[in-house]
Amino acid sequence: MKVLVVDDEEPARERLRQLLDDIDGYELAGLAANGDEALARASEHRPDIVLLDIRMPGMDGIEAAHHLNKLDRPPAIVFATAYDEYAIDAFDARAVGYVLKPVRRARLAAALQQASRLAASTLAELGGDERLAEPRHHVCTGSRDRLTLIAIDTINFFRADQKYVAVHHDDGVSLIDDSLKTLEEEFASRFVRIHRGALVAVDRIDSIVRSGDGRYRVALRDGSHRDDEELIISRRHVAEVRRRLKGGP
Repeated sequence: MKVLVVDDEEPARERLRQLLDDIDGYELAGLAANGDEALARASEHRPDIVLLDIRMPGMDGIEAAHHLNKLDRPPAIVFATAYDEYAIDAFDARAVGYVLKPVRRARLAAALQQASRLAASTLAELGGDERLAEPRHHVCTGSRDRLTLIAIDTINFFRADQKYVAVHHDDGVSLIDDSLKTLEEEFASRFVRIHRGALVAVDRIDSIVRSGDGRYRVALRDGSHRDDEELIISRRHVAEVRRRLKGGP
């Protein structure tokens, strides 16, 4: 079984590497120092298991685990952390093992064995409610086991596109398989629904414009991706959009 080790502290990575060398049946698939590197290494090496620290600067382990679950063949996640208050969030992120630092060989071996028994199909059924305790800093799109991150603060709007959601961001348009409903719940403080098929970033809205036919639409701020023709506001949402533009929660 191939294991990817992710920890922002080099001594911790080295200790986990040494422990893996002492446990039969596992080989090191690579090392990563943060969540971004973890996603890149996982896409490249396709590990069976990711041994993942939770508290890391930037993208933490909880968010990285949710993105890793978007891979075509998601790895099993085993968390290693000094902070046991993260346990519930860890298992919400489909963790199948949890070890506290300093990591002991016997406990690590048991967690890896548990992870090894889970087929990808079984892992995909775990943790049906994937809500994060804190909103993500990125959404993730993937194809052929390659993940691409889109920073939330670069997104203009989300728009339903058949069975996917189109993310209109500073670098173009990408498709993700999150639902608009879950996106609205997770990012309620930053996005507002303008009709049943679209959420718009409040800080990207310049104004509400009324067309000659009496319909309302959102005009984006200068420099934003200009897809205003798609951003019609349904009448039932006009009041809410106006309230959010005035700074309402």
